[in-house]
Amino acid sequence: KVAGEYYHLVYNNIFDIRACSLRLTNVYGPRQLIKHDRQGFIGWFIRLALENDEIQVYGDGSQLRDFVYVDDAAEAFLEAGASDTCNGNVYNVGGIEPISLRDLVKLLLEIAHAGTVRYVTWPEDKRAIDIGNFYADSTKFKNAVGWTAKTTLRDGFLSTLEFYRKNLRHYVDATHANES
Repeated sequence: KVAGEYYHLVYNNIFDIRACSLRLTNVYGPRQLIKHDRQGFIGWFIRLALENDEIQVYGDGSQLRDFVYVDDAAEAFLEAGASDTCNGNVYNVGGIEPISLRDLVKLLLEIAHAGTVRYVTWPEDKRAIDIGNFYADSTKFKNAVGWTAKTTLRDGFLSTLEFYRKNLRHYVDATHANES
């Protein structure tokens, strides 16, 4: 990721090709991958809740993260692309506020009216790569273009759950996976 970012900035500086980098945290929303958990946990948690299944959280769930709804992320890209100020710069783009995984799962299950949660001991291989608390400070980007995330986690979950309730089979059924 960093190498790609640097290549863009080098081309910006040497060849005057407009480029900037947005470092997004935990983008979620309709059409994200929910078939498995290998590309992030939020889509997987959404699927488990929809299927009234158990969500396993490692440790006590106190680790903090932030989440950006896909529409807010798209708006950030549009703002950056239209801005001369952003040209040649790197920005963090995060959600409204950090939330513990414990509170995130509680909110998701409340909104989904389904699913359960179980806190489990960290597997050693997962613990070794855990990043601890991580959430973005979007202040620099806000100062550059005025952007802030607008979609609350509650509203984003409501919209996402509504989408998947209508389209779940296209995202989890192997016979329909290539249609999405």
